[in-house]
Amino acid sequence: QVQLVESGGGLVQAGGSLNLSCAATGRTAEGYTMAWFRQAPGKDRNFIARINWNSGMTYYEESVKDRFAISRDSAKKMTYLQMNSLKPEDTAVYFCAAVYGTLNSYTGRRESTYRSWGQGTQVTVSS
Repeated sequence: QVQLVESGGGLVQAGGSLNLSCAATGRTAEGYTMAWFRQAPGKDRNFIARINWNSGMTYYEESVKDRFAISRDSAKKMTYLQMNSLKPEDTAVYFCAAVYGTLNSYTGRRESTYRSWGQGTQVTVSS
């Protein structure tokens, strides 16, 4: 399995931007699906976006699809989440996740699908 380490979180004002990074180590990321989840205080961890490593196909949760963009750099084995027009309700701990294989619209959104997780990075959006 791959090991994942996130970075790039922080405090930002509403309307601002952040770019989260997820470094994959341990083995090649080829064939994997990479995803971002987030967990707000007192709430469940929820799917935000995923990307198929080989094809580059991306999928988003409805509330972020016009503001966030997931991407990957194959050479660096990095996955990114560019977050624009941030809102206070985007405040959460953001997690990078990975699983080997191609997912469908159901399995791709489920936390239990993913086998590798990072430690999370805090994003706080002030109003």
